[in-house]
Amino acid sequence: MGATPPPGTRRRADAERNIAAILAAAIGAFARDPDVTMTDIARAAGVGRVTLYGHFGSREVLIEAAIKEVLGELHAAMDDAGITVGPAPQALTRLAREGWQVLDRCRGLRTAALKALGEANLRRQHAHVLARVDELVERGRREGDIRTDLPAAWLTAAYYGLIHTAADEVDAGRLDRAAAGETIAATLRTVLAVPG
Repeated sequence: MGATPPPGTRRRADAERNIAAILAAAIGAFARDPDVTMTDIARAAGVGRVTLYGHFGSREVLIEAAIKEVLGELHAAMDDAGITVGPAPQALTRLAREGWQVLDRCRGLRTAALKALGEANLRRQHAHVLARVDELVERGRREGDIRTDLPAAWLTAAYYGLIHTAADEVDAGRLDRAAAGETIAATLRTVLAVPG
């Protein structure tokens, strides 16, 4: 006979599975409809409303958790993009393409987050991602591959703004979704280029 698991172990495992299911359902549901209800998310996750609210006390808390989950995916995408390899401008354009892929999958979540949390809070959530962009910009400036006539913080803000403006333009039907990644990358190359 196998050993009996310590008390509470099964409950913790169930809770972790529920949390993972809720986050996956929330990300998918918000991607499809930024105004999706908590009831619909609970149903999609296969849990009751009491369980959902037991883990995430409000819609805002759930949205914040979903954003953190997606930003974790973005960090993994940044690692996969090999952003420490090669010239910084090329690494930044690879990063922009990867970042677009993640954002494109969950544009509705961004819309829900803007409504629930506000732009300033959402930008704060991106602090770790933007710190990595800052590092790349600074490296490119030191190596002479990225312009130094504009503030580094402005170039990082331009990176962030380009990706999110692309999402808005795709949503408005003014930018082809399939072309957005390359459009961002091409624009970013121009923004970062050393004058002359």
